[in-house]
Amino acid sequence: MIRKRSLMHRTAVVAAAGTTALVLAACAGSGDDDGSAGHGGHAATASSSAPSSPSASASASAAQGQHNAADVAFAKGMIPHHRQAVEMADLAPGRARSAEVKKLAADIKKAQDPEIRTLSGWLTSWGEDVPAEGAMDHSAHGMGGMMTAEEMTGLENASGTAFDTAFTELMIKHHEGAVEMARTERADGAHGPAKKMAGEIIDSQSAEIEQMNALLGKG
Repeated sequence: MIRKRSLMHRTAVVAAAGTTALVLAACAGSGDDDGSAGHGGHAATASSSAPSSPSASASASAAQGQHNAADVAFAKGMIPHHRQAVEMADLAPGRARSAEVKKLAADIKKAQDPEIRTLSGWLTSWGEDVPAEGAMDHSAHGMGGMMTAEEMTGLENASGTAFDTAFTELMIKHHEGAVEMARTERADGAHGPAKKMAGEIIDSQSAEIEQMNALLGKG
């Protein structure tokens, strides 16, 4: 009798243990499902990403790809404008007398060379033609401040103090034209990086205009 009771008790314990294991397994399975959904599962991803996806896509488009005709005109105009400034700056090391003029020329080249590459990259990404090298004809597109062929020849033939004065006067006019173009881009452009560059051109070249006026005794 005792042996029989012991056997029945053992069976009950085993059954209870099996039931407990099943309950624990079910609970664990439920927890895993919740965890996967909350940490990147399909349910969580669908509910969290769907509302933000359109706005995120629009923001990316506005920041990277959106542009208009004003942006294209800014890039196409500023590339030859910058190239001419760099061409003028390249004359300074062998002709300028003033250390200040030589440093100014070096600063202009250092700033504008990278901007030419950036502007060219934008045009390429927009499916637009990059202005050909040497196609500026020193009065291209009627852009403000561009030197004529005669002015460029005169600068090439000058040296010493005469070069310093001519370079400074012509570069002031050149910078004023660039600032005006940049202000147009700030007002009419749509491409965020282009408008940012325009703002930087306004700030840096306006400061250089003040510096050059001071060199001429006009400050």
